[in-house]
Amino acid sequence: MVLSKFMPSNPKFAAKFAEAARNAHVTAQALVELLENYTDVEAKVRRVRDLEHEGDRISREVTNLLAESFIVPFDREDIIALNDELDDLVDDMEDAARKLSLYGVETPLPQMAQLARVVEQQCALLARGMPMIEDAGKVRELAEIAVQIRALEDEGDTISDEVQRTLYHGVSDVPGMIRAMRGGEIANLIEDASDQAQRVAKTVESILLKNA
Repeated sequence: MVLSKFMPSNPKFAAKFAEAARNAHVTAQALVELLENYTDVEAKVRRVRDLEHEGDRISREVTNLLAESFIVPFDREDIIALNDELDDLVDDMEDAARKLSLYGVETPLPQMAQLARVVEQQCALLARGMPMIEDAGKVRELAEIAVQIRALEDEGDTISDEVQRTLYHGVSDVPGMIRAMRGGEIANLIEDASDQAQRVAKTVESILLKNA
């Protein structure tokens, strides 16, 4: 494949998107740590919240850079979409962590940690691939990363299906019903993060195809 238009005309965008992807990966790692080692919960939730604020800062900087830049590496609409999707990815993880604290969850569903691990692997791939977004020689590698992210999203769907099948097993009272509903809500938020990681990968693929 020869890319005639896909040239690194403004590398500041690739640097910012790479920073956003790294922050998403660190956030996912923090969420995994929270769920797999469910102690000192409030401090770990604050850590995720701080990383979400960092994501907001990066997102604002991308918006400002776009407003200030005459030359951009690809369509402005794609820059906006990618920026929003990376921000939403971190927001979903922070929302899940926050509700663990808000609802006073004593013991997370085991599938929550499994889903968070899927998201962590997806974000690791995004963090590896995002610096290549303006590199014409990395198209094949980025496409392979997108395939791996989609496969992980399928894995997340399987785990989420298991949550839905077993969520209310043994529940026989109102407090148990409330705990189950809240657990299902938090698991769904983590699955949403997995879906969002796939959306980021799809947007990167779209950018590659448009500029091929």
